[in-house]
Amino acid sequence: MNPSVPAPDAGPVSPAADARAAVGWMHTARFLTTAAQLNQLPPVEVPEIAFVGRSNAGKSSCINALTQQKQLAFASKKPGRTQHINLFSLGRQGQTDAVLADLPGYGYAAVSRTDKQRWQRVMVNYLVSRTSLTGIVLLCDPRLGLTGLDEALLEVVRPRVEEGLKFLILLTKADKLTRAEQAKALSIGRLQAGGGEVKMFSALKKQGVDETALLLWQWAHPATDAAAPPAPAEPEEADAPDHGD
Repeated sequence: MNPSVPAPDAGPVSPAADARAAVGWMHTARFLTTAAQLNQLPPVEVPEIAFVGRSNAGKSSCINALTQQKQLAFASKKPGRTQHINLFSLGRQGQTDAVLADLPGYGYAAVSRTDKQRWQRVMVNYLVSRTSLTGIVLLCDPRLGLTGLDEALLEVVRPRVEEGLKFLILLTKADKLTRAEQAKALSIGRLQAGGGEVKMFSALKKQGVDETALLLWQWAHPATDAAAPPAPAEPEEADAPDHGD
């Protein structure tokens, strides 16, 4: 049985918001556990942030770029484990002060209808009932826009967003758009976000990495959302491949 993740003791934080320090905090991400069913997930006493999106929206590339680890998301998705919820813990010096949840990409054609329906139920139950869930990051390819499945997910989480659940739409693969196309995509995304935030993101060009990392830090530390995490040691630079999920 997986042990619960304890909440860390409160500690001092830097007096100024610092995106670089937030990126360093994201770099502490490490694999925690994987689960095929909700009852297999350990209880978590710290904020949990879920990444969701279609299977071709660039979700793994996004997580790898944010954490500066080339295969963090990819390494936990070996064949046979592509329909699992993967958890990653964040925090320094043996502490865990947040958890990232990587949910399977949806909309994949190579999966049977039965499996699709089963995973839709698991995802809906997770998004509706996971008590530690603090925020959701929805990955969307702006060249395709929000699909019917994306809009269905928005409807599922809307009641929780209205109750205070944080929500962000990341428009991925921004490097494939011109500035004018990015501005148009942002305008459309904001109309569809239902009270959530919308940002452009490119794993290849690192566009949006710093501001997204800082936003996630603020989600995980609401009592200190005007301050940044303690300054990190210099992380090794790592380029994230822009692959599928």
